[in-house]
Amino acid sequence: MPARRTMQPARVAGGSVLMRQRGFTLVELLVVIAIIGVLVGLLLPAVQSAREAARRASCQNNVRQLALAVSLYESSQKQFPPTMRHTPGTTFVNNNGSWGIHGRVLSYIEEGTAAVQVNLEEAFDQGSNAASGVPTARIPVFLCPSEANDMVRTKDGSPFVYPHTYGFNCGTWFVYDPASGRGGNGSFHPNSRLTPGSFPDGLSKTLCVAHVKAFTPYVRNTADPSGTFPASAPPTDPAAIASLASGGQQKLGPDTNSCTGHTEWPDGRVHHTGVTTTFPPNTEVLTTIGGVTYDIDLNTLQEGKSSTQPTFAAITARSYHPGIVTVAMMDGSTRSVSDDVDPRVWRAIGSRNGGEVAQLP
Repeated sequence: MPARRTMQPARVAGGSVLMRQRGFTLVELLVVIAIIGVLVGLLLPAVQSAREAARRASCQNNVRQLALAVSLYESSQKQFPPTMRHTPGTTFVNNNGSWGIHGRVLSYIEEGTAAVQVNLEEAFDQGSNAASGVPTARIPVFLCPSEANDMVRTKDGSPFVYPHTYGFNCGTWFVYDPASGRGGNGSFHPNSRLTPGSFPDGLSKTLCVAHVKAFTPYVRNTADPSGTFPASAPPTDPAAIASLASGGQQKLGPDTNSCTGHTEWPDGRVHHTGVTTTFPPNTEVLTTIGGVTYDIDLNTLQEGKSSTQPTFAAITARSYHPGIVTVAMMDGSTRSVSDDVDPRVWRAIGSRNGGEVAQLP
């Protein structure tokens, strides 16, 4: 029979007797601790799930605000914002003079931007912009709360620029021809002057903005791929990107700060503030460089770097939300898109004028 807890007598002064209860045994204490551990184990996933649901809701609100800002810009300027301004047939003198959509719509975003005043006539890291701390400003609506690398990017050991986690739709593959000024089939491109009438596929069926990861490793400035993969025939196998990336300028490395894709919210180039629908969300685009395998983006040539060579890009939508990315359409509607979305549907919503009738599930 198990031992029975008993009351032990204790004699005190004057002959009185008090009854003293024996304490917990070690076995009993361990059982209690084990029960508490099981309860914590059962509750922790529920708590984490609730936190992630709250982050997804916040993320969805962010992309909604960005889509609304684009719409307000169009109402004010009678056209949607361009990804950057560039004079065809020329090259940029200042590499950081290519202000992107994030900076152009800043005044149309209410939350957390009142103190950030940008000068679009100057490079983001010079003049009044640098003096007022514009490039290192953390804009809350530009950042998903689940982002793992919510931190300033440094240069030569000093804060340089802040990243972001939402890329604007630059089409399926072809982005820009600097010789002719022709842009891609997305919702935005350099020098674009698109209006709602420029979207025969419909605003509700065309992507506006999608989730990307900050500090993405990427390769840029490769050979012109248009002979193998023209605008009408984007690559369908991620392995092709690894082949195209060989010989390009590698913006990656073993530490986070060396992987600089999506780290410059003011910059309008596709590898910083854009996204393309070459591959479905969270597709791994793997390439091995220096014995290390990276999941990369590709920009075949920085827009504005050449006066003749076109830009193609595979900038993949990615997120830390398990199995999905958050997106907003050009009509302002938002949704979560699964990683296993049909690639044909994903590419279809990346084009504004492809004649598709694709609809996201």
